[in-house]
Amino acid sequence: MTHSARPLDGLRVIELGQLLAGPFTTTILGYFGAEVIKVEPPGGDPIRGWREVRDGTSLWYRSLGRNKKSVTLDLKSPRGRELALRLLDDADVLVENFRPGAMEAWGMGPDVVRQRNPRLIYTRISGYGQNGPYSDKPGYASVTEGFGGFRYINGEPGKPPVRPNISLGDTLSAIHAALGVALAVIQRHRDDSGQTIDVALYESVFNLMEGMVPEFDGAGVVREPAGTTITGIVPTNTYTCRDGKHVIIGGNGDSIFRRLMTVAGRPDMAENPAMAQNPGRIVHQAEIDAALSDWCQRHAAAEVIAQLEAARVPVGPIYSVADMLADPHYQARGLFERVEIDGKPLKIPAIMPRLENTPGRTEWPGGSIGSHNEEILQGLLSLSEEDLAGLRAEGVIT
Repeated sequence: MTHSARPLDGLRVIELGQLLAGPFTTTILGYFGAEVIKVEPPGGDPIRGWREVRDGTSLWYRSLGRNKKSVTLDLKSPRGRELALRLLDDADVLVENFRPGAMEAWGMGPDVVRQRNPRLIYTRISGYGQNGPYSDKPGYASVTEGFGGFRYINGEPGKPPVRPNISLGDTLSAIHAALGVALAVIQRHRDDSGQTIDVALYESVFNLMEGMVPEFDGAGVVREPAGTTITGIVPTNTYTCRDGKHVIIGGNGDSIFRRLMTVAGRPDMAENPAMAQNPGRIVHQAEIDAALSDWCQRHAAAEVIAQLEAARVPVGPIYSVADMLADPHYQARGLFERVEIDGKPLKIPAIMPRLENTPGRTEWPGGSIGSHNEEILQGLLSLSEEDLAGLRAEGVIT
């Protein structure tokens, strides 16, 4: 089978670090063509053992570790760091997510590495960034989602903030880091030099906060949690239907609102001048939501969706992963890729965005710890079989 070219073909990326933010960055880069060499400790990335595990490796890692060449090196040992530096000598990009100062303590900070390889794009991901008074604080995604403003607005008024059941801060940071790498690669084509990319988890979350800063600075308004609604836009909410299922309705456009309320049997609201535009609908939000809630409770979710879609009103269900896998639109858009692990099939998600001429792809799922030691250490660093045997005996590699 012949494959189309990908935008990052020929780019060599070294991944140092573990768990999610750094590794998902390189998953994105590898999906779009980069050669990713994942440097793991001899025991492997801990995420290999997280959540649902099959045949000794988590199903999550099969997705996260796709298209990566796994090399084991103990970076706490001088020999391991020496070999990692040699890998960086011929690399285009480094992605690391250790705590700030760790790479410098190992003699692998940007100043040292860039003396050896001035074109290297040195990508750093941490909780609070590489400088500032909080840079030394431990920064898991859960904590930085609160510090970055997301948790404050997420949940019901008067109740404790709610955490979504994903590591949102890590994934956001990975997307920001991958964007940073793409921008730095473009710049390197202009001046042939590398640079450092500093991604903080809390800043990636902060980047989602829309107009909150100017609203507070200019009007003294602090946006508060709003449950299933969004402050200042009406109507957009989640409603319970007769069969107990929920639908999301976005009827906040002026003409959309008129169509929505007409279908819902409230032409009086549809034609009410006081509700014709969003500022007026904000005043009447409780009344509008009550009318829509009453209508939805008298119909099954499928009926609500069918009627509103016929009237060109944005509406949709709330999907679980089981619903996604069963949905024909997900299937038609190619959101699931099939891989095999020791002959057993497994579906993993495609990686966005979708490029027309140079799409990304999965070439292989995440493999075993150190599965590319010989290919990389012998092929790139010219180590001998005796060298590898010595490294295994010292515990530097698996």
